[in-house]
Order: sequence, then structure tokens, then C-alpha cells
Amino acid sequence: MRYVLLFVLFIGMLGAFWVLGGEKLLERVTEARVEQALLDNGAPQPLAECMADKLVDTLTIEQLLKLEKLAPEEGENRVPLSRREAIERFDRVDDPEAVRALATTGASCSVSLIGDALKDRF
Repeated sequence: MRYVLLFVLFIGMLGAFWVLGGEKLLERVTEARVEQALLDNGAPQPLAECMADKLVDTLTIEQLLKLEKLAPEEGENRVPLSRREAIERFDRVDDPEAVRALATTGASCSVSLIGDALKDRF
């Protein structure tokens, strides 16, 4: 009887997941988490928003979790103040593809935001 109840509960949860948006719901939660992590590490709101959207589409969940290792550890500044500090943080990630995606996404979003600001200005 217990297994029947567990099975019914599982099917109900699966149905709710499908009805509520399935993968899109999971993607929105993940994107919000990535955006918050970027904000917590000093990225401005528009940049964090742009980067989170692109990183969620580019990287796997495992790679996104690895990028959390960029967060400052005890005794470190919120934002690296030297090239050496930045390199040490990138080494902690231990995933060159994730670091490359972070860097290219950051550069792409920065250029896009600057272009938008200039377009609005002129």
C-alpha cells in the first residue's frame, strides 16, 4: 500500500511539474539564482540580468555550480583587486569552458549595454 501511495504522489508531482511549465520553470529558477550570484559578486543589475540569461542557455547546471567557486572566500575582497587574485579564483573553478563562457558573456553583455546607452544618448 505504501508503494502505491508513493507512486501516486510521484505521478502527481510529475503532473504538477509539467502543468507549471516543466523545464521553463526550472530555467527561470536557475536564471534567477545565477543573476543573484552575479549581483552578490558586484555585477550591476543590467549586466547580471543579461549575463544570467545567456549563461543559463550556454552552460550546464554542473558548470554553473562550479562558477559559484568564484565567490570570495573568508579574507578575500568581494571583487578581486589584482590580476593574481582573479586568477586564483578562476583556478578554483577548474572548468576552462565555464570560465571562458563567463568571460565572453560578460564582454558581450557589456558591449551591448554600452551600445544601448550610446544609442539612447545620441
